[in-house]
Amino acid sequence: MPTPLCLLVALLIAGAATADEPVKLYMPDAPPLTLHHYEGGHGMAGDVVLAALARIGKLTDIVAEPWPRAQISVSRGRNMLIIPLSRTPEREELYTWIASIMELERAFFSLDEPVENFAQARERYRRIGVGLGTAQVGILQREGFSDEQIVQLKLGENPTHLLSLGRIDAWFTGVPEALYIWESSAYREQNLRRSPTLASTGLYLGCSKDCDGDLVAQLRAAISELEQEGVSQRLRQAYLPLQPDP
Repeated sequence: MPTPLCLLVALLIAGAATADEPVKLYMPDAPPLTLHHYEGGHGMAGDVVLAALARIGKLTDIVAEPWPRAQISVSRGRNMLIIPLSRTPEREELYTWIASIMELERAFFSLDEPVENFAQARERYRRIGVGLGTAQVGILQREGFSDEQIVQLKLGENPTHLLSLGRIDAWFTGVPEALYIWESSAYREQNLRRSPTLASTGLYLGCSKDCDGDLVAQLRAAISELEQEGVSQRLRQAYLPLQPDP
């Protein structure tokens, strides 16, 4: 199987000839969904979107901002793209939703016996780590978790380290992210346990509320073509780690 980088480079070269002014693409460094380091590719969602942009002849200016600020910048701007954005009720009216890139399953990760549902988690966990500004915050709030239970982690705060030290009781996050980070952490010899999937949302390519209709239509068609041709699946599959037992 070709590496994600080789496949993506071929697609980028194919589309670069007709490129004009670069399109701004806001994305966090959130492996394996999005990655800023080009040497190994740009992640499960990043590679798919960059391939779609190449297919319609658009060069891309990747913008790295803190995730909460990036969301505000894009929603208030014009023709700015953003990934990977969960389509939640709180965000519905703030963006132009171009296309779903993948479905993201979410679960609780801990070092002890996993919970089976949200009710058990509300009772057992005093401190739950979630990414600052992510959809996980809203999911837990809608499920009745208190603000004291929800510990929003900034970029650079290592949830695997906090788990191992007991500073958080559990980590609520996307399954690919947890497995990818744990596999490369210093604590991978410990027995990371996961709950069943308790929430799932589509991860979208979003655009500013004020977004050019032609750009939306072209990208929507390109993403659909990549999915139908199996290219998107190959790009995403390259980043998936081995799944541990529950």
